[in-house]
Amino acid sequence: MKLHDPQPTPGSHKAPRRLGRGHGSGRGKTAGRGTKGQKSRAGGGIPAWFEGGQTPLHVRTPKLHGFKNRFRVEYAPLNLGRLTEAAAGTLITPEVLRHDQLLRDQKTRPMPVKILGGGDAPRGVTIHAHAFTRSALAKLADAGSTAQLISWPDGAPIDFEPEAAADSGPTGQRARKASAKKASASKAKAEADAEAAEAASDSSAPEATPPDSAAESGSETETETESESES
Repeated sequence: MKLHDPQPTPGSHKAPRRLGRGHGSGRGKTAGRGTKGQKSRAGGGIPAWFEGGQTPLHVRTPKLHGFKNRFRVEYAPLNLGRLTEAAAGTLITPEVLRHDQLLRDQKTRPMPVKILGGGDAPRGVTIHAHAFTRSALAKLADAGSTAQLISWPDGAPIDFEPEAAADSGPTGQRARKASAKKASASKAKAEADAEAAEAASDSSAPEATPPDSAAESGSETETETESESES
């Protein structure tokens, strides 16, 4: 067998197309590229990422700007000033607020209600809401009104009181941590002061006289007394 003897398997090799070789070839003149246009030019073509001139995907895709908490609860806020016309003894619930159109549009997605402290608080009313700010709780207490927390979603159990709701936010958590740290520091300082006072009292106490020396001193004193009386 010679080097020129091996041949490819029949059917595995296909001759390339001959373009631009006259009308008789079937691919003459425009060489199968059509008539005019970007794709008919030598070296022309459309990149794979080109979208016809519209804003490309890599531009219209949102970029990562900061952090967005997926578990953040979005509230429908309402200031106390919008409830000042409520009569004493009125029960104000989220359903009443939605019926009176005091909340933002919630047709697409209902949201829990949060009462803010803006404006004057109504007097002698009871407000049911899913959250209260500290200022709102303080104003309601001064006006003689009642703030009652309800669960979200409706019907879920809750295990906290309106007073604890004011400490449920990040600010309340930081305040609790700071107070706990301060209490532990004061306790440690008190223990150190007590130990120092105990050590000082031990060092200032008089030394105990040994029993033998006390007996000897007592006998010497008696002898001196007897000699003085004889004389």
